Amino acid sequence: MAKGKGFRGGGMGMPMNQANMMKQAQKMQQEMMKMQEELEEQTYEATAGGGMVKAIVSGKKELTSLEIDPEAVDPEDVEMLQDLIIAAVNEALRTSEEAASQSMNKLTGGLGLGF
Repeated sequence: MAKGKGFRGGGMGMPMNQANMMKQAQKMQQEMMKMQEELEEQTYEATAGGGMVKAIVSGKKELTSLEIDPEAVDPEDVEMLQDLIIAAVNEALRTSEEAASQSMNKLTGGLGLGF
């Protein structure tokens, strides 16, 4: 083998650029795990019916709180209350998803990794 040519190892039998890529991938994975933990600790709130129904979900996409204004309770129109609850919960979940997506895009630089 001529001097200056040949295999330049980066450890573990990998070429230098592969070793660097592995380190970068591991670092990104650690950052993603940390970000995921932070997102799971957040809460997201949404209202429906002009604030008659308020839903709060966690970053784990679990409903943690539901507040219903007594004025929203009409025994003659239960369907309206059901619709307001669904709308508030779904909007809170969408807000949670958007926050997670934006955070992951910041981390991945918009690589489109399916997060």
